[in-house]
Amino acid sequence: MVRLPAYAPMLAQLGTLSSVQGADWAVEMKWDGVRALAYVEDGAVRLMSRNGKDTTPAYPELQLMAGATGGHAAVLDGEVVAFDEAGRPSFEALQPRMHQRNPAAVAELVRAVPVTYMAFDLLHLDDDPVVTRPYTERRELLEGLLTPGYRWQVPVWFAGHASQAFDSSRQLGLEGVVCKRMGSPYRPGRRSGEWTKVKNVRSVEVVIGGWKPGGGRRSGTIGSLLIGAYDPAGLLRYVGHVGTGFTESMLRELLERLAPLERPDPPFGEAVPREHARDARWVEPRVVGEVQYAEVTGDGRLRHPSWRGLRRDRSPEEATTREILPDGDPGEAAAG
Repeated sequence: MVRLPAYAPMLAQLGTLSSVQGADWAVEMKWDGVRALAYVEDGAVRLMSRNGKDTTPAYPELQLMAGATGGHAAVLDGEVVAFDEAGRPSFEALQPRMHQRNPAAVAELVRAVPVTYMAFDLLHLDDDPVVTRPYTERRELLEGLLTPGYRWQVPVWFAGHASQAFDSSRQLGLEGVVCKRMGSPYRPGRRSGEWTKVKNVRSVEVVIGGWKPGGGRRSGTIGSLLIGAYDPAGLLRYVGHVGTGFTESMLRELLERLAPLERPDPPFGEAVPREHARDARWVEPRVVGEVQYAEVTGDGRLRHPSWRGLRRDRSPEEATTREILPDGDPGEAAAG
C-alpha cells in the first residue's frame, strides 16, 4: 500500500512581464482561489492548505476526484476555485466555503456555491517523487494521469507568449498569470523566481494589528482595520487602514476573532499616524486577511484598499512587504 509523503507547496515571486520574456517560460492563468495540495490515495482525497491545515471537510464534492487517477496514488498541486454567474473565479463567492466545517452548512454550500479544483502540478506518483523532474515532464504526467471531471480539471498552459496571455487574463477578468521556467524542478516549501506571478488585479495578504470602532450604522462594530506586513528584517510595517469591502457577516466574524487578541500597545515596528492610531484597539498580529488596492504610495502605504476576506490558509509571517514592493523596502519608490 502506497503511503504518500507530506509536501509543502512551491511559491511564486511577484514580478513583471519584462522579467518573464522568452521561449523557456511556460505561462498559466492565475486562479483567484485558495491553494491546496490534493493527496489521492486509498480511494479518498485529502486536501491540505498552504500552511499545512487539513481543509478536506470544507470541499466534499472533491472526493469524487479519487476515481480520476486510474487507481494511481498521487500528490497534486492546485487551486480550489468558486466561479460567479459569469463563469469567472470569485474570491468573494469562495469566502463562506473556506471557513465552514459544519457538515450541514457545508452540504448546503455545496449546492449553492460548488467549487472546482484546478490541478496544475504533480509532485508524487505512486511510489515515486517527481519533484526533481522538469516542469514540462510533470505537466505531461499530470495531463496523462488526471481525467477531467465536473469539479476538477487540468487548465491549459502556454509556451512563451506571456504578454498575450496576460492580456487575455485581463480580458477574461482573471487575476493575472503565473510564469514557470520549463526546465525547473518543483521546490517544495520554497519561493522561487522560477515561478513568477504577474498580477493585473492588485491584491495582497496583510496582518491585522488593530481596529477602530465604527460610527453611524457601524456603531458598536468595526469601522476600519489597521493593517501591516512583515519586512525582510521581521518587523511588522504599517501599510495602511481599510474601511470598505465588509459585509455584516464579515464584521461579526472579525470581532469574534479579534476580541480575544486585544493588547495595550500597537504591534507595529513603527509609529502609526496619529489620526489612525487615535481610539484604536490594538491586537496581537495573528489574523491574516486579503485586501485589494489601487496602488502603493512612495512610503509603502496601500492607497484605497478594500477588504476581500480572511485568509486562514496563510500564516502571519507570509504577509510580507515583498508582496507589496518587489524589493521589500518601503523606503524605495513604489512600483505599480
